[in-house]
Amino acid sequence: MSNSSKPVDAVGALLVSLAAMLFATKGIFAKQLYSMGVSVEALVTLRALFALPLFWWLALRREGLAAIRSTPPRALLMAAAVGALCYYVGAMLDFVALTMIEASIERVLIFSYPAMVVLYYAWRDRRWPTPTVLLALALTYVGIFFTMGGFDLVELRANLLGALLVIGSALSYAIYFVVSEKYTREIGSARFTLVAMTAAPACLLPHFLWTHDVAELGAFSASAWALLILLAIVCMFLPASFQAEGVRRVGAQRGAVLSTVGPPTTVLLAWVLLDERLTLWQWLGIALIVAGILVLDLERTRKRGG
Repeated sequence: MSNSSKPVDAVGALLVSLAAMLFATKGIFAKQLYSMGVSVEALVTLRALFALPLFWWLALRREGLAAIRSTPPRALLMAAAVGALCYYVGAMLDFVALTMIEASIERVLIFSYPAMVVLYYAWRDRRWPTPTVLLALALTYVGIFFTMGGFDLVELRANLLGALLVIGSALSYAIYFVVSEKYTREIGSARFTLVAMTAAPACLLPHFLWTHDVAELGAFSASAWALLILLAIVCMFLPASFQAEGVRRVGAQRGAVLSTVGPPTTVLLAWVLLDERLTLWQWLGIALIVAGILVLDLERTRKRGG
C-alpha cells in the first residue's frame, strides 16, 4: 500500500498540528518580552539555555549516554554546524526581524523554506521542476512580495528589511532540513536534535557575554523570567518533540501539509492578543504562500506515494 493511501494516524496528525500551533506562538511571546525590556540577544540565548536540559533528558531517555558518545564524528560535526546556523544565526535574524515587522508576517515568511528546499534539489539533481512545482514556487514568492506590502510602496519599504531577515532565517532552516534529512537516518532524530540544540547555546552564550553586561539580567521582572521559561518549553522543546514523534507516525509529507496550520494560527493570535491589523495585500500574500506550501507538499506526497 502506498504512503498516500494509508490511513492517517490520528495521534500523529494531532501532534504535528499541535507542534505547528505551538511554534506559531513564538512571535507573540517575543513581542511581549520586548515590551518588558528583554533584548533580542538575551531572549534567544536564554530560550536555548532553558530548553537544552530538556533535550538532553529526552535524548538520554531514548538513546542512552553510550549511544550519544558513539555518534560518528562526521555526523556530529554536521549536526553541530547546522544547529549553529539555524538556531544561532537563523534565530538571531528571526528575532531581530520581530522587532521590525508584525508577528503574523514573520510566521508566514518563515514558511518560504519549502520552496527553497525544492529549488535546492532541482539544482542538485539538474532537473527542471514540474509545472505543478513551478506554480507552487510562483505562488510562494508572489505571496512573499504581497506580504511585505505588495504595491503599497510605503508598507513595502517599512517591512523590507525585516522581511529580508526572516527570509535569511528561512534559508538557514532550509539548510537544516536538507542536512537533517540525511543524518537523522544515520544517528536518529533525538541524537541529531540534541547535538544541534547543544551547538546553538554554545555559540549564543559567548555572543551574549561579548555584547551585553550580565547585570542586564538582574533587571528582568519575575514575569519576564516566567515568560522566558515558557518560551523555551512551549515554543522550542515541546513543539520540536511533538513534531519529531508526529512525523514519525504520519510521515514527512503529511506532516508538512498538517504544519500549514501554523501561519493562520499566528495571524489569529496576533490579531487577538497584539491587535495587529494587516492590509488587503498582506492577506493576499498570506493566502498565496499557504497555497504554495500546500501545492508543494501535496506534489511531494503524490510523487512518493504513487
